[in-house]
Amino acid sequence: MARNSYFERFQNWLGDKLKNKKKKSARGISGEELSRQLENPELKIIDIRSPDAYNGWALAGEPRGGHIRGAKNIAYKWSGYIDWIEIVQSKNILPEDSLVLYGYQKNKIDQVAHKFRQAGYPNIRVYYDFCKQWSTNPNFPLDKLAKHKHLVPAKWLKELIDTGQAPQYNNKKFIICHCHYQNRDDYNKGHIPGALAVDTNSLESPETWNRRSSKEIKKTLENLGITSNTTVVLYGRFSYPNKNDPFPGSSAGHLGAIRTALIIHYAGVKDIRILNGGLQSWQDQGYKITKKETKNYPVVNFGARIPANPSVMIDIKEAKEILKSENKNLISVRSWPEFIGQTSGYNYIGKKGRIPGAIFGNCGSDAYHMENYRNLDHSLREYHQIEKAWQKTGITPDKHNAFYCGTGWRASEAFFAAWLMGWTKISVFDGGWFQWSNDKNNPYQTGVPEKFLTDK
Repeated sequence: MARNSYFERFQNWLGDKLKNKKKKSARGISGEELSRQLENPELKIIDIRSPDAYNGWALAGEPRGGHIRGAKNIAYKWSGYIDWIEIVQSKNILPEDSLVLYGYQKNKIDQVAHKFRQAGYPNIRVYYDFCKQWSTNPNFPLDKLAKHKHLVPAKWLKELIDTGQAPQYNNKKFIICHCHYQNRDDYNKGHIPGALAVDTNSLESPETWNRRSSKEIKKTLENLGITSNTTVVLYGRFSYPNKNDPFPGSSAGHLGAIRTALIIHYAGVKDIRILNGGLQSWQDQGYKITKKETKNYPVVNFGARIPANPSVMIDIKEAKEILKSENKNLISVRSWPEFIGQTSGYNYIGKKGRIPGAIFGNCGSDAYHMENYRNLDHSLREYHQIEKAWQKTGITPDKHNAFYCGTGWRASEAFFAAWLMGWTKISVFDGGWFQWSNDKNNPYQTGVPEKFLTDK
């Protein structure tokens, strides 16, 4: 009798648990209703898929890639991060908002919905039919990163390596480059199979940190086996650079990869692909790395006159002309302490301050981090967020925007963010603060600009 009573109590307890669980489950929403709510300012739509799927890659066989118009990206992977709620808040998603969550897998949508409920977000609905309904209906709007095919997921690269084919790839030759700054050990301790080691010093001068001469760039690319028609996939390793180290850039390999991308774009490589998130994204997928060195096969001729795209790099003369124009912006992609002159940002640059008239493009915490352009996993930050932050300071695609930083690395990443969005009037001031500050005749400013004091 006691045993039966215990069993009955257990059944009642389990029934109550299931009932409560059902009560707490988020309500569903139909595609038709969601489409009618797209302009509702009180509704926040959250895409829990990867940034790659959000940007436009069709990773689950859906007929149309991209994200529901107006959606914000809070990837499922990030729900395990200790900083998850900070990511949510950074996108202005508040507990009083009505949320709609969608993604590829129902169980993951439910898990993220539960995470939101635990964080004090009571108004949650879920949409399970993105693949079979929304992506199949041309009347349901999708947005995507204009040039998302140049920002590739690890899955895409793995398929390319394994089969020689991949979506949105129509070429017969590709070369993978593991980029580093005078740190060959970074490559030796593990790289993507088939990748060549590329030292950024082979493409930029360690004396000026500007791009090397056309002759030197040509020689480097030909030695790597790269022609203007080669598909080049670039990535690096982020190893938590310390600005107090003698060479912090040696630990910022993925930033170096994007600098490399700019220089070979300038040279004339037509099909450049950047691995979104760098080596970390490859390892996060569970793919193996190797210590086996890849042999390079040099080519005789690059196949184009270098530079094929000279306008993407400007020098100090053009930078000064931009400062005089009302329709052009010179943008400082540096940290706030650098911008107001508290620090130069580098152990080899003495002068502190900013170029008068430059717009603050806020990279993040210091010269070797790009928190305001990247997610925590180093993938490109939601491009709508970047664009919105730029618009607040007058950085818009109708103007010519020239980015600069200390020596060109961070400016290159900002350039590529704009380029991926489809912006055309963009360039990098190659000399940056290093070149500007080395000429005592060039003016500079320190302190908080009056505009920022007025805004506050």
